[in-house]
Formats: sequence, C-alpha cells, structure tokens
Amino acid sequence: MKAMILAAGEGQRMQPLTRDRPKALLPVNGRPLIQYLVESLAQAGFQELVINLFYRGEMIEKFLGEGERFEMHIRYIRETELLETGGGILNALPLLGSEPFAVINADLYTEFDFTTLKRPAPQSLGHLVMVDNPAHRTRGDFGIDKGGRLSMEGERLTYSGIGVLSPRLFETATKGRFPLRDLLIPAVAGGHLTGEHFREGWIDVGTPERYHEACERAGEQT
Repeated sequence: MKAMILAAGEGQRMQPLTRDRPKALLPVNGRPLIQYLVESLAQAGFQELVINLFYRGEMIEKFLGEGERFEMHIRYIRETELLETGGGILNALPLLGSEPFAVINADLYTEFDFTTLKRPAPQSLGHLVMVDNPAHRTRGDFGIDKGGRLSMEGERLTYSGIGVLSPRLFETATKGRFPLRDLLIPAVAGGHLTGEHFREGWIDVGTPERYHEACERAGEQT
C-alpha cells in the first residue's frame, strides 16, 4: 500500500516559527516533525510515499530527498496554489494509483503504530483513525457505531488526520481547492466509512503552544 503525507500547508498560525521553514520541518526533540512520520511509515513496511508541497516545499524535498536513507521511494507533487487537504489528494491521485492508500497530515506528532492501519473493506470508501476530542475541538467530527462504521450520530470523536482512503471517494470531486471534510461528511452520512478509536499519544501541531507540547512529549519518550 502506498502512503501520502499532506505537507503543503503554510502554517500561518505557527508564526513566527514558520517564517523561514514549513511547519513539517520544525524540530521536535532534534528531528523534524515530518521525519517522525516518514520513519514510522518505513518501519511499518511502507515503501512508496507521495508528499504534496507548496509553502517552502523545496526545503522538505531537500531534507528527505528520494527516500534512500529511509529505504523508501519518495515522490513529490508541487502545487502552484494551495489546494487544501481534499484538493491536494485529488491532485496526487495519478501518483497514488487505483488501490486504497494511507494518508497522514504532516503536522502531527503521534505514537500511532502504522503496522496496525486497517485497509478498508472492498465496499468501503475508507477507514479513519479517530481520537478523543482535544481542547481546541470539543465538538468532534464523527461517531463510531457498534459495527465500526462512522456515523453523524452519537458521541463524536475527532478525525486524527490518519486514515486509509479509496480513490473511489474522489470520483465525484472536481479539481481545485477544497477540504477533505467536504467528501468525508457525505461518505459518513451514507455509511461508507469505517473508523477506529486511538487512545494513545496524538498531538495536532497547529499552534505554537501545541508545538511545545509535542516537544515535551517527544522528550519524555526518549
């Protein structure tokens, strides 16, 4: 299975930390944030990785190269305008192929074991990893019913930014800028997505405060 890391974001809420580098290259306990994800994917057996780039993307490409030191093959797709999460994945589909692929937000610090990442059932459009609602997102996104399907009903959890998606999720999408959420909501409402609840270490590194929290967490793990 191929994987994609979404790394095109501008990191505006992270200023001034992202003034001279993309958020994915912010150091966390001595290693850039994106390196943790690449190494975790490599250790889980992923060999082909696609990364989308926009803001200072050349710095990410220079740091990771073609992936030899991670025993991976990394390919990049450069966006001429920021396409957001949904538009970025749709733009990268020619590199991802016709089979389900893993997708991960670059601005995560997580202890998720990617060897456990579930491939969606043939009739499903995807499988999402959900987490407890953080303080900055108390309403959550979707619930998980007793059968493991994501639902718009019940107690909601937050989408972690980790999942496996089928290219069929994007069949009706139009190229351009749009968030992945625009496709996830109707897919959940139609009963076409499954999910799991991950209860361990996970931080959405979206603000300087949460970045420092990730640095503290990483330091505790060493």
